Amino acid sequence: MTSPDDIAEDPVHALLQGYSPPSGVADELLRPDGSLRPVWQPLIDLLARQSPEEMAERFARGDQYLHDAGVYYRQHTQSGSALRDWPLSHVPVVIAEEEWRELAEGIVQRAELLEKVMADLYGMGDLVANGLLPAELIARNPEWLRPMVGIRPRSGHFLHFLAFEVGRSPDGSWLVLGDRTQAPSGSGFALENRMATSRVFQDLFPTSNVERLAGFFRAHRGAMTALNAGGDGKVAILTPGHHSDTYFEHAYIARYLGLLLLECEDLKVERGRLMVRTIHGPQPVSVLWRRLDSRFADPLELDENSALGTPGMVAALRAQDVTMLNCLGSGVLEARALMAFLPRICEKLMGEPLKLPNIATWWCGQDLERGYVYENLHRMMIGRALSSDLPFEVDALTALGGDFRGTARHPIGEWLDRDGPNLVGQEAVTLSTTPAMIDGQLLPRPALIRVFATRTPRGWTVMPGGYARIGRSGDPTALSMKNGGSVADVWVVGDRPVEPETLTGEPEGPFIRRGPGLLPSRAADNLFWLGRYVERAEARVRELRAYHLRLSESGDPSLPLVARLGAFIEGFGVDIDEPVPAVVLELFDAAQGCAGKVRDRFSTDGWQALTDLAFTARGHFSRVHPGDQAVKAMGELLRKLAGFSGLVHENMYRSSGWRFLTMGRALERADQTISLLAAFADPAQPGGGFDVAIEVGDSVMTHRRRYSVHTSRSSVIDLLALDVGNPRSIFFQIDMLRDQDRLLTQSAAADPMSDLARAILLLHTELSVAVPEDITTERLFGLQGEIREISTLLTQRYLS
Repeated sequence: MTSPDDIAEDPVHALLQGYSPPSGVADELLRPDGSLRPVWQPLIDLLARQSPEEMAERFARGDQYLHDAGVYYRQHTQSGSALRDWPLSHVPVVIAEEEWRELAEGIVQRAELLEKVMADLYGMGDLVANGLLPAELIARNPEWLRPMVGIRPRSGHFLHFLAFEVGRSPDGSWLVLGDRTQAPSGSGFALENRMATSRVFQDLFPTSNVERLAGFFRAHRGAMTALNAGGDGKVAILTPGHHSDTYFEHAYIARYLGLLLLECEDLKVERGRLMVRTIHGPQPVSVLWRRLDSRFADPLELDENSALGTPGMVAALRAQDVTMLNCLGSGVLEARALMAFLPRICEKLMGEPLKLPNIATWWCGQDLERGYVYENLHRMMIGRALSSDLPFEVDALTALGGDFRGTARHPIGEWLDRDGPNLVGQEAVTLSTTPAMIDGQLLPRPALIRVFATRTPRGWTVMPGGYARIGRSGDPTALSMKNGGSVADVWVVGDRPVEPETLTGEPEGPFIRRGPGLLPSRAADNLFWLGRYVERAEARVRELRAYHLRLSESGDPSLPLVARLGAFIEGFGVDIDEPVPAVVLELFDAAQGCAGKVRDRFSTDGWQALTDLAFTARGHFSRVHPGDQAVKAMGELLRKLAGFSGLVHENMYRSSGWRFLTMGRALERADQTISLLAAFADPAQPGGGFDVAIEVGDSVMTHRRRYSVHTSRSSVIDLLALDVGNPRSIFFQIDMLRDQDRLLTQSAAADPMSDLARAILLLHTELSVAVPEDITTERLFGLQGEIREISTLLTQRYLS
């Protein structure tokens, strides 16, 4: 018999001592009788053995992974938006495989039902005609897109990728709280949650029989590839852009699946065909996984105010030129009023009851004279809410992507469905709870799980796991991250060992070496300007270091050389009274902005290096003083810039994207070097100007070896303008531009020489035969004009 002392010393008992779910609420960890669910036992045993220090170390591993991977979410506020750390709840939600299998069966049935409803709403309209759906529920919903009526999808299906919010009723059974059919988000975040959590529990996860996620993504990618079978178009993801809350996920999934990531401005419709603008001209797109709302997709036929859309998108769908995942107009299925009719529709269309019940929903119509109906429902919802310890109204799900505005907490006049005039009553829901580690204590917290399903050639496949939202303490309705909620991995655990899976699976057929793929003009433009902004920032930092070094030595800003250097820097809009000027911070921000728009093509290490640069510069902004401190700060920034340059040069694949980044840096460096030489290699410059040019041009050691210690105008011009072996010289940049342009156009060698190639060749030829005496100050300004014309020609040829 177990004594009270034994119980007190039991680490599991100690861990769960304060774990007490609210009465009448289902819990993931404990059975109704308070006993531990067997599927949780290994995880709880491990947690119970951890000291606070060991626990903190575990959680730090997961957080460090997320930081290193650059996982974030964008939080919008009244003053703008900002990137926030990913709020991982480190303890996963654990569900037995047998129970998950039953849930998955209900998800598959519901996915098929929604497909049939979608086909009817944009087809024959029998559901409305036969009284199974109110006409006003559909006709007044802004997500029902009339131009899409009668358009049959090329694939034969309207829906290909779905998500569902599920929770438990008080008796522990699953129910659906929301259908996500528009452009479901979260699958990529589910994968990142898994990566982080597997590091937290790296000793437990491999042996815990947790179903892997890679097979689901492999099936999804295979399904998209199958939709393109026999076609010459590309498979791509369509994102609203980097300002979207979930842009990181779009970029991550594109990288993970090896797909193009496109914005609507990348696309155009030519003769009914959807094309992507690339550096080598328009290329067809055949399969598009849409991640923006339908009504923004085409300003010609849908929302004329949309700045995100592609004119003619609907026409391309009408011509069955492209397969859209999911079809435009699928957002109509997210209207919560529709849930009230699904049980009856399921009986009618599928001949069987709905396996997963909805949250209780009432359609109240539009007859505002029958206000007593709404008032009675209003009072009932308030009563249900007040009787619960955790009153989770459906409106708490807003942050998950829906529009749930009708709750008992709002005045009846605001109790509106997303389509405006339609009134819907919906039962208050008390969500089940799951364990979360809060300040070293395991506590029950309300949870909601998003489950994903993808259509494959063999039918619907459900992700074995998902993406859980966890409510925070003190405000149980706050599931959204902006209100303090967190996210957690979902482990589906079986009885047998699970074989490791990868995205690639078993190879089929002989090995085929594939090219790096297309480069959209927008992506090339951002990489090009990323190179320019980084190089521009480096020039300012080098100039500022030279200025503050001389200021610290003399202490007199009025000395001719110091004043000349200060005036030169101010010519670029820099306030030299700021040791770390705001202009420099803006350049780092601009570089980050360009990199942020091509996260699918930019390495995590490169992103972190840029982030670190901006962070370091801002840290110095208010703390550094002119003189020695500024010199030290500029030196630190230069070393970090060198680190970024090394990452780009040594680690980035020599694809077209790398070439545009390199060409941007070369053009900017040439332009900045010309400005430097025009100012400090001019015969009228103050004494010491030649040394400034060599120093800012990062060529002091080379000059000493080649020209002895003495500097002259000829030696400065020869080294910084004409030396093809000096990576800082003008000629070196033109030589690099010639090589990169040749490599970009090598597949079209038979074409006539472009205006860009001709301009580069003429300048290259002139510099290759020039001597220092030829490069006068006047000629330097002429060279600068030619450099800028080359930049214009490059933009016209590749980036327009």
